[in-house]
Amino acid sequence: MTGQKRDGFGLMLVIVAIAAFMITLDNTVVNIVKEQIQRDLHTNESTLEWVVTGYILIFSCLMIPGGRLVDIYGQRVVFSAGMAIFTGASLFAGFAGDIGVLIAARLLQGVGAAIALPATLVMINVGRTDKQKSVGMIVWVATSAAATALGPTVGAIIKSIWGWQGIFFVNVAPGIIVIALALVVLNGAHDDAAPRVDLPGVLTSATTLFTLTYALTEGPRLGWSDPSVISVFALSAVALLSLATVERWAPDPIFDISFFQNKVFVGAVVTQVLMGLGFMGVNYFGVTFMDRVLGFTDAQKAVVFLPPALVIGALTPVSFWLANRFGPRVTVGSGMVLMAVGMFLFGTLRQGDQVVDLMPGILTLAAGMAMGTPLSMYVLKAVPDERSGVAGGILNVGREMSGALGIAVLGAFILSVQHAQEKAGIPSAEAFRRGSAVGLPIGSAIMLIGGLIAAMTLPRHEKGARHRKQSTRPRPVAVPAPATAAIASETYWQEPVGAGHRSGRSQPPPWPPRRPPLPAYDPADPSGTRR
Repeated sequence: MTGQKRDGFGLMLVIVAIAAFMITLDNTVVNIVKEQIQRDLHTNESTLEWVVTGYILIFSCLMIPGGRLVDIYGQRVVFSAGMAIFTGASLFAGFAGDIGVLIAARLLQGVGAAIALPATLVMINVGRTDKQKSVGMIVWVATSAAATALGPTVGAIIKSIWGWQGIFFVNVAPGIIVIALALVVLNGAHDDAAPRVDLPGVLTSATTLFTLTYALTEGPRLGWSDPSVISVFALSAVALLSLATVERWAPDPIFDISFFQNKVFVGAVVTQVLMGLGFMGVNYFGVTFMDRVLGFTDAQKAVVFLPPALVIGALTPVSFWLANRFGPRVTVGSGMVLMAVGMFLFGTLRQGDQVVDLMPGILTLAAGMAMGTPLSMYVLKAVPDERSGVAGGILNVGREMSGALGIAVLGAFILSVQHAQEKAGIPSAEAFRRGSAVGLPIGSAIMLIGGLIAAMTLPRHEKGARHRKQSTRPRPVAVPAPATAAIASETYWQEPVGAGHRSGRSQPPPWPPRRPPLPAYDPADPSGTRR
């Protein structure tokens, strides 16, 4: 597994911040310029959707293989290659004069992003002290969350100055900068006995994620009973069974099944998905609500999204301190409760409300999102270093899937109520408002379920304990023959993760070394020796 040069931590944080912001921003910013693209490239709405969904689909289905490539070939090579693809595709997209060319460029952007983003998590996790890991995660989460929250604002500003092409051209200069920094700062060395790429696992996992993301993305638009959506869901199920089968006999499987036997890892990933479901769902339908119900201009929408971005940036470091001081269960669980309150408040908005009326709900939601940001750190702490790339890929897939799930789940309730109201003769804007008044409280209940999962699975407390990387597989324990040998070699009993520790963490070895107990004296032994 690769490491970084010891004196390059600060520059590495710059690489992580720029890359995470760029990649995440391109996930949301295109929504702002869709109408302008449609008008300039003379395309229909269904084809235009591929400009948005194409990036999401490729990004989602290749992130786990991308993480595995980092584990095998190292950060410098994989990250630089991914950012080169992403930057080149951005330039390609900016010059696109045809919708087909633009879609192809967006697919290439997704490939580059899927390769580069898992590497950023490995950079801040492998070979770092606990303090460096916390600082790195704060930078990664804060920049990603800020890009998500600022997407509409940044898109509106760029659109007004340079047009839709500008949202792609702005990636070029930062992309070149981070590639140059990565070639200098990151250490490209890797183990000589590197494992092989699990090609069957790559293909089956990519197929599973692609089909599932596609079905979740297209389901709200085409209808869940549409034969094409049902067929894609069925194909996703077949691909998942195939993945489980091939990973059983793969010599170097892309998925370590023991990941999913780790309560902390599974709980953190599930909570992350539910948290993203709420935040991305409100982000998506919130923009529609401001357009159709409140009639906001682009400038007003930009103003709305600035305060939550500031709240997330300010509270993210606080949330890591709270998680270290009081434990992630309390911190993340409280964040999910705050998100639930924020979603409920957002669902109480009415026609005629102004920007100030949105602030209580959207700021509470942002505060809850910030309180949940330490989750990413606990996903990576729950796995060994040599698998951090795959774990980062799984985490990012969860984040991406949560966006599609948020639109699908909340949309199922919001749009069904809206259509029923429209059939009853209610105007479209009011019908959508009533749908939001039903769908968002349901989303609020889902956030509370996420809080319960966090409370049941995450570590209770971290005070006085330092996380150490430990394999999720039980280790054999050597029992030395003479007691003096145990003292001389300082051999200790090491429990596997999850054995004897509710938090799922290994404990520091005792100091000074404890002498193993001597065997009991056996009076039946004629020699009088101990056994």
